[in-house]
Amino acid sequence: MDVPALEFGFEPHLTGTVVLWVAAGATLGSISGLVPGIHANNFALLLAGFAPSIPGPPLYVGCAMLAAGVVHTFMNAVPAMALGVPDAEMAVTSLPGHRMVLEGRGGEAMRLSAIGSLLAVLVAIPFAIPITMAVTAVYPQLQASLSYLLIAVVLGLIAIEYTWQRRVAGVLSFLLAGLLGWATLDLSPEAPLEAGGMLAPLFAGLFGAPVLIDAVRGGGVPPQTESGIRLSRPLLVWTALAGAVAGAVVGYLPGISAAIAAVAVLFLVPGGITDRGYIVATSGVDTANMIFALFALAAIGQPRSGVMVAFDSIGAPLELPILLGTVVLAGCLGFVLVILVGDVYLEIVGQLTYWKISAVVLSVLVVLSYLFTGLPGVGVFAVAALVGMVPLRLRARRVHLMGVLLYPLILTGL
Repeated sequence: MDVPALEFGFEPHLTGTVVLWVAAGATLGSISGLVPGIHANNFALLLAGFAPSIPGPPLYVGCAMLAAGVVHTFMNAVPAMALGVPDAEMAVTSLPGHRMVLEGRGGEAMRLSAIGSLLAVLVAIPFAIPITMAVTAVYPQLQASLSYLLIAVVLGLIAIEYTWQRRVAGVLSFLLAGLLGWATLDLSPEAPLEAGGMLAPLFAGLFGAPVLIDAVRGGGVPPQTESGIRLSRPLLVWTALAGAVAGAVVGYLPGISAAIAAVAVLFLVPGGITDRGYIVATSGVDTANMIFALFALAAIGQPRSGVMVAFDSIGAPLELPILLGTVVLAGCLGFVLVILVGDVYLEIVGQLTYWKISAVVLSVLVVLSYLFTGLPGVGVFAVAALVGMVPLRLRARRVHLMGVLLYPLILTGL
């Protein structure tokens, strides 16, 4: 399992062509990222379905898909923070980005997310080769003991809850989500669109619907007053660095999400888990995962993300210098787009009747569940939404809901 050598050197006409394809992919990624409920994996598999009909060499189409995936990881922070903002009384159980929006600092939250993602791109690339070499050296051992490693991750996440009541709530949330995943992940019902199966209704129900349901009675987005960053530069860089390295874990180990990696890594960051640090680390992990998933495909032949599954399905060549250049360019475009769009998005949402927004977005999630998985998916979405309310009501971290993937993976390996 060797990591391919990088031989840089672009021809001008090739570079110009790649830039155009990257711009096209970035446009698609920005649109998908702004639509609530479209998970990156579902979007990538939709692209894979259309990719064979796109006229162009597989390398260029692959660059466009990779750019779309990278920009999606930047832009999906915008609706995630602007939609589902709860009532101020529920702020203690809300997401870090929502708490900052309630404080009138949504602009800062958007910028922290964008900076975390961009720094992760710049940091992950030089670290990718040594980390990939280290991981591939022990990958057979990791694969053989994956279930026990995942059990340790689950126990660690439960242990870091602040009270025994929350730990019990974490166990309950994990088991309910795990049983739901075990019962539904292998289902493949007929649906209008073939794009990722049950992941869409499961993730939309577990993580999207509960936030929106709580926001129906919320006051909406208050006026946003400041966008300056209140996080020291050294701490910002260190958190982004930690997030980028944690992205390697997400890129190589199945079932480990950006949120899990971010929570774990923030215990190593001076100051511990703060709202600002969580936003930077989670965004960094999410974006860095794209780079490490690319190297995982090249080194061990395993596509560890929906984008890489789609990339591999069209037979795109692994020209790493061109693909890494694509990632950097897409990251810069994603950063600029978040800054340009984020504040406007918050302002527009803040002027609308909020319960109507939540109702509309919930309806969109139901429609997406139907499009991806048919009527059975709508039922799964409803059950997942009920399960997703458990940690919200019992004030535990939502990260335990990743049991939807972890539990089936653990059972498979035991």
